[in-house]
Amino acid sequence: GALAVLSGSRERSLLVRLDCGGLPRITGRWPQRWALTGYTRTLGYVSASLPVRPDLVGQSPYGAPELDVPARLNVNENPYPPSDAVVRSVTDAVAQAATGLNRYPDRDFPVLRAALADYLAAESAVRLPWESIWAANGSNEVMLHVLQAFGGPGRTCLSFTPTYSMYPEYARDALTTYVTGPRREDLTLDTGVVTAAIARHRPAVVLLASPNNPTGTALGLEDLTTVLDAARGSGPVGADGPTDALVVVDEAYGEFRRPGTPSALELLRDDAYPHLAVARTMSKAFGMAGLRLGYLAACRAVVDVLRVVRLPYHLSALTQAAACAALGHREELMAQVASLRDERDATVTWLRSQGLTAYDSDANFVLFGHLPDRHAVFRALLGRGVLVREVGPEGCLRVSVGTPEEMALFRDALVGVLDDVAPSHDGAPRSGRDATATTQEQL
Repeated sequence: GALAVLSGSRERSLLVRLDCGGLPRITGRWPQRWALTGYTRTLGYVSASLPVRPDLVGQSPYGAPELDVPARLNVNENPYPPSDAVVRSVTDAVAQAATGLNRYPDRDFPVLRAALADYLAAESAVRLPWESIWAANGSNEVMLHVLQAFGGPGRTCLSFTPTYSMYPEYARDALTTYVTGPRREDLTLDTGVVTAAIARHRPAVVLLASPNNPTGTALGLEDLTTVLDAARGSGPVGADGPTDALVVVDEAYGEFRRPGTPSALELLRDDAYPHLAVARTMSKAFGMAGLRLGYLAACRAVVDVLRVVRLPYHLSALTQAAACAALGHREELMAQVASLRDERDATVTWLRSQGLTAYDSDANFVLFGHLPDRHAVFRALLGRGVLVREVGPEGCLRVSVGTPEEMALFRDALVGVLDDVAPSHDGAPRSGRDATATTQEQL
């Protein structure tokens, strides 16, 4: 890979190797105090003789910095590794599956889909048949399947910003037009704006994250029902007339929702909304980000179309075996969720006590601000060994919920950084920036 030099401090520079995604990976040990001053966002050389798609020219791969720091709080992972019991179960299942690696895996993996249906019944009290479940390599691939199946040239995907910055990339990769509408100043959805946008654009797909990333705000069932009703007959016009827009609720952080906050899965009962799909993942609350297993619940008609666009044998036998083994420990793996919720709520309270704006969150992260120079705060936190995410409304940062030790390090570092970099003026709170301004920045 190419080599790049990043300034670590005034006294020394750091040599890092760019991986295939163009993001920095450490080749050695970081010093105790350092600051990331920048890194290459696009590949520096593309041959003019290659027939690159015009819309990909100048684009950079998606990703967040992968840096070995004391508190890595930037990609919303579960900070707790799996227990020895989970590791043994996964290891045994993978070893057994490995004896059959000369054969292709089960294309439609009904055993895994049934296990995921059982999990959803336990977690959200919604029982669905296994045929209503789909899975792929992370919820990213699930979403790509959705856009491949329902989007395409001449079709539109609609979402509302600030939201997950991968959505426009899913649409781009599926040759689908991506359009957005604004959220309210408090970062919640305005159903009036949503229904008007659906009527104006006649989207094939509406993507709604709940809890939303990076804001942490959840979508209530009443508002979702309003959106679903507006989507009826408001999709692309086909040979047989208007279609329904497919509404996809991305619940990657659904397990972290506060008590009393319902899941969109409840609206899948009795096939009342056949144009609703709900995406989930094992990467967040389940603590299995390295497994890369995302899944989706919808009526069977939606799932059957996704089966058309998926690549043959897209989910390996090892992934299927590991996921089934992990799901057998769902009570243990989910037991950490309550403590992470408590840590999140305590973080919101503490940030507000520091005179900052902290948004209520139903996820495992908190968006906070508004900082006069958020990039300066980001860099200064990094210099103290705390990596957060520079994303969302201008002046805001997002911090993932880590272990109590990591969160204590974050609090100590932020107090020092705010005193050094962004002191309040005349004792006024460090807030007040316009929360409606958004960015698609991917750091």
